[in-house]
Amino acid sequence: MKNKKITYSCSECGASEKKWHGQCNQCGGWNTFIETVEEKNTKFLFDQKANRIVDLTDVSANENLRNSTGSKELDRVLGGGLVQGVVVLVGGDPGVGKSTLLLQALAAMGRNSNVVYVSGEESTEQVAIRAKRLNLSQQSVKVLAEVQIKKILEALSEDNIDVLVIDSIQTVYSDDLQSAPGSVAQVRECAAQLTRFAKTRSVSVILVGHVTKEGAIAGPRVLEHMVDVVLYFEGDNHSSFRLIRATKNRFGASNEVGVFAMTDDGLKSVSNPSAIFLSSYNGDVAGSCIFVAQEGTRPLLLEVQALVSDSQSGSPKRLSVGLEQNRLAMLLAVLYRHVGLHVSDQDVFINAVGGVKVNEPGADLAILLAIISSIRGVPLPKHTVVFGEVGLSGEIRPVQNGQDRLKESAKLGFKVALIPKGNLPRRPIKGIKTIAIDRVDQAMQQVK
Repeated sequence: MKNKKITYSCSECGASEKKWHGQCNQCGGWNTFIETVEEKNTKFLFDQKANRIVDLTDVSANENLRNSTGSKELDRVLGGGLVQGVVVLVGGDPGVGKSTLLLQALAAMGRNSNVVYVSGEESTEQVAIRAKRLNLSQQSVKVLAEVQIKKILEALSEDNIDVLVIDSIQTVYSDDLQSAPGSVAQVRECAAQLTRFAKTRSVSVILVGHVTKEGAIAGPRVLEHMVDVVLYFEGDNHSSFRLIRATKNRFGASNEVGVFAMTDDGLKSVSNPSAIFLSSYNGDVAGSCIFVAQEGTRPLLLEVQALVSDSQSGSPKRLSVGLEQNRLAMLLAVLYRHVGLHVSDQDVFINAVGGVKVNEPGADLAILLAIISSIRGVPLPKHTVVFGEVGLSGEIRPVQNGQDRLKESAKLGFKVALIPKGNLPRRPIKGIKTIAIDRVDQAMQQVK
């Protein structure tokens, strides 16, 4: 094994050690070190000719170099389209629609750009069958079925391409390493070579990544640090809606969300997701509340449901779907301490309708009102929206982008908004009445 030496890499975080260890010193994982081969001659990420110091004022930054993907929702998540030389990592559960969306995007971009789809999981015939089923133009997309990184880069060097999709990075391997495809060393090395290719050739590269059973992208965590954009595909197998969320974006807003609907012809952009999520909303039902979330730059109206019932066991259940479990426990404690509602002997269930995951604290007030409504069996007033963060001392704290949330609510026909006092607009917003509250007990009075 000339010019090579054995090292041990952590399969969880990618940390490297000269000797095998039972526990990783970086992430604390047990039995995560695997044997890999390290090259003595480390390759540089960029060409030597590019490594020169320049004045930042002399560098041109042209935002018009973005390439539209043909999908408004995907362009929104990317920050306006694909930047030249960008490296995008797309992760998601099996069957959620990653390959379908990217093949649709390549077919749209292929009309004006040179695009290549590299498949490591399907043959060229299988890719053609899928494109035919989606009624896509197959003439504008070039396909390569290959998993060896050296052969892939050699084939790509012959063409002046603009966009490249690798499906998936876990199937690509390098002959310089003896570890199996998908291992920490292979994923890291292949991603580094593709990143170097993207930066030196100004090619937009999209990497498809597998996910673990916990929902994280498989492979070393350093993979997400190497790329420019990280997108997560979310969706429920029992729902036709799909959400793609940007958790990292060097060229746009992070936490931006795009909404798609899965149809027989593939994924279609949803221009007004709030109307879709509220299509089955019934304002006369107790335990239901409309919450205005802020996903990136977009206000999104969602329905939060709560059900409080007598417990049939000695230990009451606390179940949260799409909302944070720990915040539910905190809000129940605030409800008991400052309002006097006792639910320690009752089961409490809350749900964000539509399979959406809400992580912002602005949903606190909507959850509390939905719980109070379920306990009393009294629905909230019709055409009412709610947002606000609840503190441990019972105060209602303001949230960001309050004006945008109110304007979106008024546009969808809602007449009343229960908001924190700190979000009260200076000028009234046409079509919606704002009720400012600063304590939990004041919010409770709205459920009569």
